[in-house]
Amino acid sequence: MPIADQAPDYIRAISPYQPGKPISELAREMGLVEASIVKLASNENPLGISPMAKEAISRAVLELARYPDGNGFALKAALSERTGVPMNGIVLGNGSNDVLELVARTFLTPGSEAVFSEHAFAVYPLATMAVGGKPVVVPAKNFGHDLDAMAAAVTDKTGVIFIANPNNPTGTFLPGPQIAAFLEKIPERVLVVLDEAYTEYLSDDDRYDAIGWLARFPNLLVSRTFSKAYGLAGLRVGYGLAHPSVIDLLNRVRQPFNVNSLALAAATAALSDEEFLAKSADLNRRGMTQLTDAFRAMSLEWIPSWANFVTVKVGDGETINRKLLAQGVIVRLVASYGMPQWLRVSIGLPEENARFISALKQALN
Repeated sequence: MPIADQAPDYIRAISPYQPGKPISELAREMGLVEASIVKLASNENPLGISPMAKEAISRAVLELARYPDGNGFALKAALSERTGVPMNGIVLGNGSNDVLELVARTFLTPGSEAVFSEHAFAVYPLATMAVGGKPVVVPAKNFGHDLDAMAAAVTDKTGVIFIANPNNPTGTFLPGPQIAAFLEKIPERVLVVLDEAYTEYLSDDDRYDAIGWLARFPNLLVSRTFSKAYGLAGLRVGYGLAHPSVIDLLNRVRQPFNVNSLALAAATAALSDEEFLAKSADLNRRGMTQLTDAFRAMSLEWIPSWANFVTVKVGDGETINRKLLAQGVIVRLVASYGMPQWLRVSIGLPEENARFISALKQALN
């Protein structure tokens, strides 16, 4: 029997995650100059990284011969001061993806179930299937979460529920009171993961205090990332906030030194750069208006988004995406999310957004 056939069936059934196409890859494929390519595919911060983070990286480079702080003391202390969560209620991850995978490894077993919404983040089924768990996909409601249906999907086999708010790739949003009411319905034996990767882009009117719920719901974990608004996608650092008993278990399966020294230093510094964060959110709001105004002018349907991207209906998504790539514009196909007529577009700089709008008009003709 071939060695690959000896892997568990649930591993061989996984479809690998497909990231956004790198600029260098498109340049090679199309014979384009890298500097001429606009990438609006991976929800990155078009402003780059915080000046404070950049300075912290420069200092940390001098210590790269040493292992990072495996407990991430400085970053946890900064997060604890910012959130009010004790340090033993914080786990760090190699991106928030790492936190999601730690959850699956800790709270799912072969045959147990994880509940999540249709059109939700691709890592939820990947993390679930990697440990032999069963994905339970609840049909979406207006491209977002149907919390009543998700609560009804809970069975004796349910170990974890994943909720993304705002949701990726649709950008939909659940008001805080709806989530709190949902948590009241869920048995304490089921861990609810509230994935808030895009929470920094919410307006003041939409904000809710998920962290304040941790004392009421010991089965809640809030996951966040420094990859989006903080601009540290290339360093891969995220974190989870939960009851200390949950964090203790996650740390038992967490890899030693899972967050590198540069990431720890940059995230700690970025956390205090409120000016950069506000500038990023403001740029995002203006870019969202720029794109949606263009969609309206082109009579295109889009899904109202609370994140740093917007999903637009273009017809044949694969064909339009190919035409955009030929023009040096990278966006994200979402056919794998069951949305073959749609494309997800990250908010970029004004000139990048304009380049995409021009390319889209040409691709649609």
